[in-house]
Amino acid sequence: MKTLHLSDLDGTLLRSDACLSERTTDVVNRFVQKGGCFSYATARSFVSASQITAGLNIGHPVICYNGAFIIENNTKKLLLTNYFTREEANAIRRILTEKKFSPIVYAYINGEERFSFIDHNVSAGMRFFLDSRLDDVRRREVRNDDDLYCGEIFCFSCIGDEAQLAPVYGIFRNDSRINCIYQKDIYSDAHWCELLPKEATKANAAIRLKTMLDCDRMVVFGDGRNDLSLFSVADESYAMANAVPELKEIATAVIDSNDNDGVAGWLENNVL
Repeated sequence: MKTLHLSDLDGTLLRSDACLSERTTDVVNRFVQKGGCFSYATARSFVSASQITAGLNIGHPVICYNGAFIIENNTKKLLLTNYFTREEANAIRRILTEKKFSPIVYAYINGEERFSFIDHNVSAGMRFFLDSRLDDVRRREVRNDDDLYCGEIFCFSCIGDEAQLAPVYGIFRNDSRINCIYQKDIYSDAHWCELLPKEATKANAAIRLKTMLDCDRMVVFGDGRNDLSLFSVADESYAMANAVPELKEIATAVIDSNDNDGVAGWLENNVL
């Protein structure tokens, strides 16, 4: 029986310094070398995730942007894509404009993945994120809303304090056209409200990846609210000790924290 082992990255496979430990890298690579099926499902872009997991020998496709894409890890080929329709994107634009919130907009523009922003409109939380991506090839500073909301859009990222984002989340949380993810960033005090197409979930992408790899079962690891859908479709689900309470409540079990290499420990004790 073939099992897909699928892990979140930040707060799960990565330690709190956003890096892979030597132990985790060694354990995952030994598991893969012995024929284990291992991949990740992250909110990160492929650009960011592939850099931070460069030491892992993962030959299988990976899930990025909370399920918006499945990407072939070696060729970078897009195997699954989710984009907003132009009508959906325009509706979101109108609401964000009314709320006087200028988001970071992720889109494919002329065949290239970019994230666009208007610099003089960014919040402190957005500034923290943008300053960590100064050399990112996807970075695209624009001057007006027409340039901001262009291309094939797949994600609107609203970053700010809770008072700023609560009204935005309140509007979009029950919109049937949208997968709305609201949670606090583990690296800063900022809150994130991310808007994705309704089919762009870790659950949907994980099911698709499981089929692609001809797996019979799925074991998953996570820590955040964006992992709730992933846990709901897994045969076994393991929440980190540092996970949010909602995730621990539905998990098969709670394992050691990310800073204590919880995923690596589970792999050592159960499949190696």
